[in-house]
Amino acid sequence: MNENELSNEVIGAAIEVHRCIGPGLLESVYQECLAYELRNNGFAVEREVPLSVKYKGLEFPAAYRADLMVEGKLILELKSVDILLPFYSSQLLSY
Repeated sequence: MNENELSNEVIGAAIEVHRCIGPGLLESVYQECLAYELRNNGFAVEREVPLSVKYKGLEFPAAYRADLMVEGKLILELKSVDILLPFYSSQLLSY
């Protein structure tokens, strides 16, 4: 499955989670439910995946934590907020 097909499947799973439990819950609840939904659909899912940062020859392990990683190639950064701030886009691009 290519990245576009995988993305479509993940979006469908996220819509299903939102349809079932609605808005206003903590990010951790959505993370747990989405991980369950994706695994139930046959996808490999890792939670709180550590990502390192390299700086001037140094490596800082676990500088970031991706909320979910699907099939080892799609990073999901979940947000449960009223408004998506530009900072959130920058955060995801950093990953």
